[in-house]
Parts: sequence; C-alpha cells; structure tokens
Amino acid sequence: MSYSNKTLSKATQILSERRAKAQKTREERHNEIINLIPDIAKYEAQLSSSGLAVIKAFGMGNDAQKYIDDLSRMNLTIQQAIGNLLEKNGYPRDYLMTPYTCKKCEDTGFINGYFCDCRKEILKEISKNELNNVSPCKRCRFDNFNLDYYPLSVDSNMGKSPRERMQTVFNYCRDYANDFNEESESLYFFGSTGLGKTHLSLAIANTVTEKGYNVIYDSAQNILSSLEREKFGGLSAGIREKEILDCDLLIIDDLGSEFSTQFTVAAIYNIINTRINTSKPVIISTNLSINELEAKYTERIASRIIGNYTSIFFLGNDIRQIKNKQ
Repeated sequence: MSYSNKTLSKATQILSERRAKAQKTREERHNEIINLIPDIAKYEAQLSSSGLAVIKAFGMGNDAQKYIDDLSRMNLTIQQAIGNLLEKNGYPRDYLMTPYTCKKCEDTGFINGYFCDCRKEILKEISKNELNNVSPCKRCRFDNFNLDYYPLSVDSNMGKSPRERMQTVFNYCRDYANDFNEESESLYFFGSTGLGKTHLSLAIANTVTEKGYNVIYDSAQNILSSLEREKFGGLSAGIREKEILDCDLLIIDDLGSEFSTQFTVAAIYNIINTRINTSKPVIISTNLSINELEAKYTERIASRIIGNYTSIFFLGNDIRQIKNKQ
C-alpha cells in the first residue's frame, strides 16, 4: 500500500508525540512514587544491579544459563515486591510501567521491521481526514445511496428502467469497493449531471480507505491546477505529481469541466498513461460520453481510456433538481 511522504510523516509525528507523552507520564509517576514510597528506590537499585550482573554471565561458559535463570527469578521476586508496595498504597500494580498507547510496539509503529497495526490505523485515519477535507466523503456512503430517485418507467434506448440500471451499477460499485486490491480495474463513470457518479465514487473511496489503501480524490480542475502550480509556481518539484501517480486508487471527479490547455491535456495523458503502465487503478467520473471524450481530448487519451477502463453508464434524472423541488 502506497502512502505519500506527507502522510507517512504525519503518522510518525503522531507516534513520536504518543511515545514522548507516555515516557513523560512514567517519569512523573516515578518521581511521585519514589517520594511517597522510598523503599521502591531500593528495589529498583537491586534490579539495576542484576542487569549489570547479566553482562558478567557472558564470560561464565556452561554456568551462564543457571546464573541467568537465578537472576530472572530474583528479578521477578523484586518486581512482585514493588507491585505489592504499590497496591498497599492504593496504586495499580502496573503504575510504574510506561503507559504506551500501543503496548505491542511501545508507540514506535514497528514490530520486527514491519508496520504495527497502530501505525496502519493512524495512516488510515489520516487518509480519511484528507478525503473529508476535499469532499463530502462522510455523507456519500453505500448505505445512504437512494435508488428511489431513479424512475421505474422503461427507458426506450436502454430497454430497462433507470432504477433497474442503477441497481446494477450500485451492486457493481459496492462489489468493486469490497473486493478492491492493487490490481483492480479502472472505471469510467459517465452520464448526465446529478445521477450519483460522485456519490458512488466517494462511497468506493470510503470503503477502500477503510481497507487501508491510500486514496486520492479530487476534481479534475483541482488536480490539474495543483500540478500546474507545482510545475510553474516554484513549489517542491514533483511531490504532488508523485502522490497522484503512486497512490493506490486515484479518483478524478468531473473530468471535462477543466479549462483545456496544452499543459492540462499533457498532464491528463501522463496520469492516465503512467497509471496504466504501472497497473494502478483510476476512477474517472464525467458528463462526457465516449464520443464527447474523443472530441475533447487527443486520440491518445481517448483510446487509452476506452481500451483500458470499464465504462459504466449512469441513467436517470437530475437528482439535485428533484431534491430542490421537494
């Protein structure tokens, strides 16, 4: 799973802050207890001495294991005595243990060189927050996609009703999200405005992010503007572009609404072509039909989308207008 350096840095900072807070709390508790129960300091001195004695064992040859076992039993007895003193004075037995948020990795985020589950959860939360910052992601879920807005009357061109068609689309999108992996196909959502393309795109984004994948969602206009600022505005070269090209799932909303220039057309081609070559999925939502796509963009862009994406046609009436009339 691919996360941007910015996201990874945020996770590392959160873990560092957790670890520092836990260690500070332990130090404060230790100072408190030593002042209240001085005998604990004596026991701790014995533990420290036994730690040094372990080093001595390395030169003892065959007798080393028995010596170490004896030290271990002694340490356990001392630790039990410290626990008894704490309990006797009204404290939990583990009061002097460092209160790490994650006991497994002690807030380092790693276990044996691999990401701990706590780091994965932090990365997931950061990704969800980033999605929510650029979209109404929380409001667009599969469980609140309402098929009642789609007519039951049969569409003469499709030979089925918009509701029947959109039930099929909904089921496909939900299955796609639930089964998503790094080899999932790319999708091309097209149809008139207000038919739920953005809603289902974000519902997929929600589910895929919850699975721990890194999703970037934004409008075509915003994505292209950020790339243009990065290229010509003196910003750190290539950082945003790398995020867009490397994320696990890229969702480009409202393709075709952007102002076309030589730069934007070249940038769209680079995104689509690079992610095809690296087998990284993209979801594009647009009001452009396949024919309009060919007319607006170069043949190279249209042919790559047509040849490598699964096209999904959205059918019905503008739901936004229906809601405004209610």
